[in-house]
Amino acid sequence: MKVKELTVEQFKILIQEAIEEKLEEVIGDPDLGRELREEIKERLRSSLAATQGGERGIPIDQVASASYTN
Repeated sequence: MKVKELTVEQFKILIQEAIEEKLEEVIGDPDLGRELREEIKERLRSSLAATQGGERGIPIDQVASASYTN
């Protein structure tokens, strides 16, 4: 497929992917080789267990409206 045959949306996606790829190449992953603190690991384990146990998370509309507070 040639660039002139792409829709505007397909072209935007192509550009976004190219930019992301180049940024990753230049900057790399800043977290590569770093370890999670034990407290973060425990929060992730707890969250996973709750989800697997059927508990639901925060509704997306609450997250989007930033009405949820810890």
